Amino acid sequence: MSLRITVLCTAFNGLSQRAWCELRERGHILDVVAGADGPGMQAAVDRFKPDLIVAPMLKSAIPEDIWRRQICLIVHPGIIGDRGPSSLDWALLEDEREWGVTVLQADAEMDAGDIWATRTFATRGVSKSQLYRHEVTDAAADALLAAVECFERGEFRPRGLDYGDADVRGRLRPSMKPADRAIDWAMDSAEILRRVRCGDSYPGARGHFGGREYQLFGAAAEPKLRGRPGALLAQRDGAVCVATGNGSVWISHLRRKGAFKLPASMVLDARLLADVPERALSPFAAEKDGPREILYRETDGIGYLHFDFYNGAMSSEQCDRLRMALVQARQRPVRTLVLMGGQDIWSNGIHLNTIEAAQDPGLESWRNILAMNALVREIIQTDSQRVVAAMHGNAGAGGAILALAADEVWARNGVVLNPHYKGMGGLYGSEYWTYLLPRRVGAAAATELTESLKPVTAEGAEGMGMIDAAFGGDVAGFHEEAVERARRGNGVASVRKLLASKQERRAADERHKPLESYAAEELAHMYRNFFGEDRSYHEARCRFVWKCALPTCEVAEQTAKSGTEARQEALRA
Repeated sequence: MSLRITVLCTAFNGLSQRAWCELRERGHILDVVAGADGPGMQAAVDRFKPDLIVAPMLKSAIPEDIWRRQICLIVHPGIIGDRGPSSLDWALLEDEREWGVTVLQADAEMDAGDIWATRTFATRGVSKSQLYRHEVTDAAADALLAAVECFERGEFRPRGLDYGDADVRGRLRPSMKPADRAIDWAMDSAEILRRVRCGDSYPGARGHFGGREYQLFGAAAEPKLRGRPGALLAQRDGAVCVATGNGSVWISHLRRKGAFKLPASMVLDARLLADVPERALSPFAAEKDGPREILYRETDGIGYLHFDFYNGAMSSEQCDRLRMALVQARQRPVRTLVLMGGQDIWSNGIHLNTIEAAQDPGLESWRNILAMNALVREIIQTDSQRVVAAMHGNAGAGGAILALAADEVWARNGVVLNPHYKGMGGLYGSEYWTYLLPRRVGAAAATELTESLKPVTAEGAEGMGMIDAAFGGDVAGFHEEAVERARRGNGVASVRKLLASKQERRAADERHKPLESYAAEELAHMYRNFFGEDRSYHEARCRFVWKCALPTCEVAEQTAKSGTEARQEALRA
């Protein structure tokens, strides 16, 4: 049975996209309404006339005129009985070992409607955003689909919320306040990690450096360094290491009031960092030596290259470091290299926040895309090893294309891919997408994927040939099967055959059209995006980074003024 379903969401985020993809793949007719206020929701419902309304991620209430007339299913990221806007925050702060998702029917009282479906999951010591993108999203998609199927059958009767039931352990919780996750550096490391993680990626945990207040993000434990609580002990890859009451932690990103999130070393006053030693850690050093963005591991003659960049954004410097790590990994005596990305997000392409913070955002955009291209080219031209991209998490824009440079591409079931750029102010995109995407899905499908701006699940991508395999129910299951598949394909004969085929195809492709011709054509478009009279990209980036809805911004205007100098330097590059 095909239903007309209106999808209401505050933002068309990963969970909303996952719900949209899953419902569409089951044949339902969908209308997405993102960011609308009450009258906007009402107008959309009146226009589309849905059979059912679902809200995978909605921070505002659905108008009474709507939910009294039609069934509205709300996804709440909490166990049965849990209520309030800070569900995951409290679960992580209080170190809940099991949490869940509940699909509720909209009613007069927030989060107190009848229950249509629920799913539970084991939590992990990760940030709120990582838990949300994986366990919560998987459970929410499963529960929402079950609820929709119940609605289709027409005989299902949801259960009321009964706090007298001994199995109902959730409760109404207040909105978490800044003081609830404020950091005192004399606390032990575990408490600080929980406080930062329960506010990551929004709104962050409140902490102080040099008497100034910041919001803290991206916390990780440090195994060795010690010092006076609050002292800055080291810096690495933009992160800073801070002494705690019983050890130390790394903080990767900070945000000042009225500003946006950036690597910690870019935000802190230079005087605070003047005597803080740089403690670089090679990707090839042992994992126990401490956290880092890029990590190489080797097992059973297979190399695994992890690159865990915050929110999947890759700056010019990060692209360069990852490319150099790849070059070094190719010197190792392995037949297969597996590009693991991060366990949270595979990659989202260029780093819009560091671009926004640059003195000349247009020029930094150009540098960033050239660095991304150099990385992708390095993967394409690797003819000494079988290269596999193993995608634990979502990917977007150039990050989705980055994976396609590998010989084999695997993704976890439920991962959402957005292989397009134009939503960012009409950005054309590069990373050799005009070569990599059509060779997998064909020219027509490549055009549809990049022009429609629609997400696709791993399963859908496998069906169209964009990736080679989708498998694994969760992060751990995907990782285990990816390792097994890497082993099975690592035989001498099979790798030798693959490399011969790859070299032959690459030579044929080069004769047909040189690889750099694709890049040159893409970069001509990107040059106009970055330095042309149309400021759409700069304005869209400004709105994205600052979370504003202004038609113009000072950064875009400044970029326009410095265009001549930027153009000259870009051409020299």
